[in-house]
Amino acid sequence: MKKVLVGHTKTKGEKLQGGSPSNLNMNLYATKKTAAEGMLDIALFLANITHMKTVIEQGAGYRYYAAVLTLISFSLALQIVAGVLIIIIARRDISEEANQKRLDGLNNTTTVLVFLVFVTNIFISVFGMERTGLFARMHF
Repeated sequence: MKKVLVGHTKTKGEKLQGGSPSNLNMNLYATKKTAAEGMLDIALFLANITHMKTVIEQGAGYRYYAAVLTLISFSLALQIVAGVLIIIIARRDISEEANQKRLDGLNNTTTVLVFLVFVTNIFISVFGMERTGLFARMHF
């Protein structure tokens, strides 16, 4: 019996290129994925801190000062919670069956938090920043 996969024909008993799925260490894969997600979270966290610093330096005269400061603070809080969950997920072994249901729930919660951070940062970008950068110092 032949099954057609993307660009590959596999016969019964034949291994796919790269080995069988049983050779894939799911815990190592999940740990690397979680570490990458954590690094992206740190990068966004630092960008939000820089954005917050810029808004604070502009002062209360900035049109959307309170709104942007609140949104950035909310985003940072969500990122901290997501970061803690990412650390918890990374420290557990997904290959142990007892951990899988809890890790799946934590992963889903983290995904929701990251989505909320994403939406919050869209609103932060919409409100934008005024009087920053090179063009703010130039008078046309």
